[in-house]
Amino acid sequence: MGSPKRFKTIVVRRTIPAPIGDVFAVLSDHAGYTAFSGIKDARLLQAGKDNPNGLGAVRRIGLGGVWFEEEITAFDPPRRMDYKILRSRPPIEHELGSIRLQETEQGTAVTWTSTFRVRIPLIGRWLTGPAVNAGEKAFGRMLKAIENQLRSG
Repeated sequence: MGSPKRFKTIVVRRTIPAPIGDVFAVLSDHAGYTAFSGIKDARLLQAGKDNPNGLGAVRRIGLGGVWFEEEITAFDPPRRMDYKILRSRPPIEHELGSIRLQETEQGTAVTWTSTFRVRIPLIGRWLTGPAVNAGEKAFGRMLKAIENQLRSG
């Protein structure tokens, strides 16, 4: 019997003191991703159904040697955007990524989750933990950069 799949989940939360629509606009616009530290390339491979970055959109996000091709699986402005990574380097098996936004008295509460595992025979299970740590830091940096961007106008 094979070993169980060891998926891990990243959960990053941050409240950004800005209107929900502004936060969603930045999070959903792939073209602006290259302004964030570490993101070298962001391309739309297939436009979404009703919005270029909306439902059905396929985007490629490059971080140098690491890249992801993701499909937008739910798009409900300004409250929710879900995605599934279709292909990546290193190869990962992705269950779901979700960005949820909620209006609060302090601004916009963002919860970003992603569940995955590194899919490399023999060593993937040991690489998933460090990948989760790197993902948590990257999501956190991106949300902080969005806060700074929206503060400065």
